[in-house]
Amino acid sequence: MTELFAVVEGGGITTPKGFRAGGLHCGLKKTERHDLGIIVCDVPAAAAGVYTTNQFQAAPLKVTRESIGQDGKLQAMLVNSGNANACTGKQGEADAYEMRALAAQAFGVELHHVGVTSTGVIGELLPMEKVRKGVAGLPGAVRADGSYDFCQAILTTDLVQKMTCVRVKVGGRDIYIAGAAKGSGMIHPNMATMLGFITTDAEISGAELQKLLSEVTDTTFNMITVDGDTSTNDMVVAMASGTAGGGELTAAHPDYEAFAAGFRYVGEYLAKAIAKDGEGATKLIEVNVAGAETQDAARAIAKTVIGSSLVKSACYGADANWGRIIAAVGRAGYPVNVETVDIRLGDIVTLEQSRPVRFDEEKALEYLKGDFVQIFVSLHMGKEAATAWGCDLTYEYVRINAAYRT
Repeated sequence: MTELFAVVEGGGITTPKGFRAGGLHCGLKKTERHDLGIIVCDVPAAAAGVYTTNQFQAAPLKVTRESIGQDGKLQAMLVNSGNANACTGKQGEADAYEMRALAAQAFGVELHHVGVTSTGVIGELLPMEKVRKGVAGLPGAVRADGSYDFCQAILTTDLVQKMTCVRVKVGGRDIYIAGAAKGSGMIHPNMATMLGFITTDAEISGAELQKLLSEVTDTTFNMITVDGDTSTNDMVVAMASGTAGGGELTAAHPDYEAFAAGFRYVGEYLAKAIAKDGEGATKLIEVNVAGAETQDAARAIAKTVIGSSLVKSACYGADANWGRIIAAVGRAGYPVNVETVDIRLGDIVTLEQSRPVRFDEEKALEYLKGDFVQIFVSLHMGKEAATAWGCDLTYEYVRINAAYRT
């Protein structure tokens, strides 16, 4: 329990009132795991989205952006894994629009109230006969407790499902905010960096939801990296059913701060879960930068350190090589005072005022062998700070990606 919100153990994307979800196997994956899923709302929900900045954007992103742009609402979000439907030309675009139409018909909702997204191998056309059969079966697979089936349907190389839920008091009523995500590889901080889905039963406009989602994305999903690659399919979508009451949420609402804090927790939880589940990863790495002159500088330096292959490799090998950290700080693209930098690994000081500090190598070795490593960088130039998350770089990452398609 926090002062502003409470974590709901076992909660999922269908915990907020008005939402159902489900998943099934339709044959897009070679395994028998679910590969088609959907989130459905009882009413058209206020919706918001953020999308990859990769110039090669998968066809489903165009469809979802177009749907939300009609009237700022969604009632269903259809997802497939095993095939990204990216770089598939006009046929891929037609297939994405057909998926939207199939879901609208199957669930009896307006065409423009359906969003679509895909994840998997790039450059292969969807086997639409399998998709058609799968979508036709989804109404029978959707349930009020279908969160876990949906989460399984969105996984690719992920090892674990990623889901969380919080409860917030708004106008004296219980409001729920829940999230689910997938992401393990092709993860880099550049707007969304994975597939994410956030549901809430709060009453909030699409414009307010978009503002909040964009703000939260900047400090959570945009602050993670696994391998420095930004996917063609990255997307985060939020849906608010408005069915719980408590009054419409705006910045002027007395409980808005609590709602925003809960929403931010969901985003951060999912972002860290993605970083921890990076392909081949053995540990979660957190980089904290303090004392920067600007927020942009703090974020850029944190992301540069967390994205450094040398820093990631050193963490994997439990090597307290702080030289790799200071080198990343110096190439982040923002001015630093080269005489005032401090670096810590956990509570082990390795650099103070840009000068080496003698430290216990054995203690550092034991710390870096753990599954959670914190790196602290203090610049002593200003008051801005930022945090980024990532994982170590391992032999297993190369093995997984050397044969991803075959």
